[in-house]
Amino acid sequence: MKKSYISSETTGAPLSGAYEANNFIFVSGQIHMNFSQQLEGITIEEKFDIVISNVKKILGEAGLSLSDIIRVHLYLTDLKELPALNKVYLNYFQHPLPARTAVGVVALPLGASLEMDVIAVRK
Repeated sequence: MKKSYISSETTGAPLSGAYEANNFIFVSGQIHMNFSQQLEGITIEEKFDIVISNVKKILGEAGLSLSDIIRVHLYLTDLKELPALNKVYLNYFQHPLPARTAVGVVALPLGASLEMDVIAVRK
């Protein structure tokens, strides 16, 4: 099995930005945090834009893009924000959409209200 580590900016957490195994790229959970490790965004739309930017950066290191994503996991501290997130989500993903799960959680790292991890595949 081919395995490789994909780096990303140091987060201070014990994790890889992503890991590749057999052409599947598993991106670690990304929150609406900037390079200085500060949470950003007020609305769910702003927070999702930041999360997507973080995911794009990591996928870019692997030579991939959002169109290579096949699976999305969303974690929200308030599921009432899901309808608004769904609208901005379609700015980044087109049909056929990746398989997706959205889960309500009590808390996320650093007090974030949105986290997303993805699985992409190298074609």
